[in-house]
Amino acid sequence: MQNKSLVSITDYSKAEYLKILDLAAEFEKNPNQEILKGKLVATLFFEPSTRTRLSFETAINRLGGRVIGFADVNSSSVTKGESLKDTIKMVTSYADLIVIRHPTEGAARYASEIATVPVINAGDGANQHPTQTLLDLYSIQKTQKTLENLNMFMIGDLKYGRTVHSLLMAMSYFNPTFYFISPDELKMPREYLIYLNQQKIKYYEYKEFMPIISEADIVYMTRVQKERFSDPIEYEKTKNAYVLRNSMLEHTRANMKILHPLPRVNEISLDVDENPKAYYFTQALNGVFVRQAIISSILGLNS
Repeated sequence: MQNKSLVSITDYSKAEYLKILDLAAEFEKNPNQEILKGKLVATLFFEPSTRTRLSFETAINRLGGRVIGFADVNSSSVTKGESLKDTIKMVTSYADLIVIRHPTEGAARYASEIATVPVINAGDGANQHPTQTLLDLYSIQKTQKTLENLNMFMIGDLKYGRTVHSLLMAMSYFNPTFYFISPDELKMPREYLIYLNQQKIKYYEYKEFMPIISEADIVYMTRVQKERFSDPIEYEKTKNAYVLRNSMLEHTRANMKILHPLPRVNEISLDVDENPKAYYFTQALNGVFVRQAIISSILGLNS
C-alpha cells in the first residue's frame, strides 16, 4: 500500500482491507504517537464536511503530523477561477499526501493522476467514499466479530449515497445478503445490481423495512441528501420516506447494530440514541483509528 493512492474502494484488495482493519485496532489501543512527525498532509475540502475532515485532522495530529489546506472552497483560489489541475499541481509540491473531497464524480481520480504524491478520496460526488467504507468495515467487524455471511440492510438514499456504493463493493468479498430498502426514486443504481449478479451475491429490494427488519445483522441508514437533488420538489417528496424509531427495534436480533455515515436529519429518531443497538457515534470515532491506519500505510510508516 506504500505510496498507493486510495481513490476507489476497489483500489485495495481484500487482504489490504484486512491489514488496514488490523492496524486500526492497534491505533485504537494507542492513538497518540509521533510517527508522522515532519510530515505534511493537505486536506482540500471543496464541499462541506464535519466528521470526515475533523477525523482526518485528528488522525494526523494524534500521530504528530501537520495539516495544511482549506475547509471552505470560498477561501481558496478556486473562487478566482483556478482549475482543479492547477490547485493539485501547486499543493503536491507542498505536501507528502493529499486528502480531497469534491462534489464532482471522478475529481479524486483526476487529482491522483496529476499529483506526484498519494491522494486519498474523502468523497467525490455520488461516486465513492473509500475511507468511510473502511471505517464501516471496522465497525461491522468489531460489533459482529466477523465480516462473513451477514445480512446487510441499506435503507434510504441508495441512488446518490456514495457510502452505500463503496460499502456494497467492499462487503461483496465477504458473502453478504443485501436488503435494499428505498423509494423508487432512490433505488440502488442498476450498475451495482449487475455487479452483484456477476459476483453471485444475493440481494433483495423492498419499499418497506418493518416486516423484515428482524432479519438484519446490520442496519445501515442514510439520509436523503438535499444537495444531490436538482429538483426541490422531488427532494420534498422523498426526504421523509424512511424514519427508524426505537419502537421498531423491539424484535430485532440481539447482535444487530445500527450504522449511519452521518450527518442525520430525521431518518433516525432521537429516541434510538440510547438503545444499545445504536452504534453510529462510535462508528464516527472509529474513523480516526482507521484513517490513522490508512495514512500510515500509504506513507510506509508503522505504528
